[in-house]
Amino acid sequence: MIKATFYKNKDFISGFLIEGHSGYAEEGSDVICASVSSAAYMAANTLTEIVGAKADITVDDGYLELTLRNPDGKTEIILQGLELHISTLAQDYDEFILCKEKTL
Repeated sequence: MIKATFYKNKDFISGFLIEGHSGYAEEGSDVICASVSSAAYMAANTLTEIVGAKADITVDDGYLELTLRNPDGKTEIILQGLELHISTLAQDYDEFILCKEKTL
């Protein structure tokens, strides 16, 4: 199962952790894993390369964690979009994706 956790402080989403594999299909054919991974990498790249946000990022097989150093209104929009996308996928594929929030 893919577990997506969105970190929230009192004002903004400050990062996310996406870990695990969906188990929906074999590696290379798993459209759920591909959808989640693609969205997560797009958000991370947009935040760091386009917006210029400073972030701590850890990547490993089945693991991507991003924590923003100074979340703000620009980063919030991107992370809200990612959370909406992942939570919508989780509604459609609830056996394979769990989406939750963690207040810091």
